[in-house]
Amino acid sequence: MDVQFSQEKLNKVNEIISRYPEGKQKSALLPVLHLAQTEFGGWLDVPVMDYVAGLLSIEPIEVYEVASFYSMYNLKPVGKYMFEVCQTGPCMLNGSDDIIDYIKQKLNIKVGETTADGLFTLKTVECLGACGYAPMMQMGKTYREHLTKEKVDAIIDECRTKAN
Repeated sequence: MDVQFSQEKLNKVNEIISRYPEGKQKSALLPVLHLAQTEFGGWLDVPVMDYVAGLLSIEPIEVYEVASFYSMYNLKPVGKYMFEVCQTGPCMLNGSDDIIDYIKQKLNIKVGETTADGLFTLKTVECLGACGYAPMMQMGKTYREHLTKEKVDAIIDECRTKAN
C-alpha cells in the first residue's frame, strides 16, 4: 500500500505541526492520526502509522502506543456505521449490558467485529460524558440516547435505509 497524503492534507498536517514549538511536533500526533484515519479508509494499519511517525519525526512505537490506547482510533477495518456503546457505571446501571447483548444478537457479531456486509461494527467504550441519557452510544458524530431494543431496531433500520 502506497501511503501518502494528498497535497491538501499534507498542507493541513504542516499547519497542525506549526501550532507547536520547534522540536515538539509529537504534540500534533492526535489530530494527524484523525486525518490519517479519515484519509486512509477509516482505520490505521501499520504502514499508515509508520507514515505518520515519519511525518512527525518520531518512532513508530510512539504512534502505535497512542493509536492503541484511544478508542477513537481503529486498528482494523470497520463498518460504515460504528456503534460505540458506553459501558461505564451509569450506562451499565441503566442497561447498557443488555443493549450490547441485543446488538450482538441482532447483528450476529461480537464486540470488536464487523457484520459480513461491512455495514456495522460494534465497539464498547468508556464514558462518553452523557450519563444523564444512559444507556447511550455514539454513532459517528451523534449520540443515541436512552437506548431500548426498539430504538436499536430503528437505528439499524435507519442505517440500512441510508446505505441503499
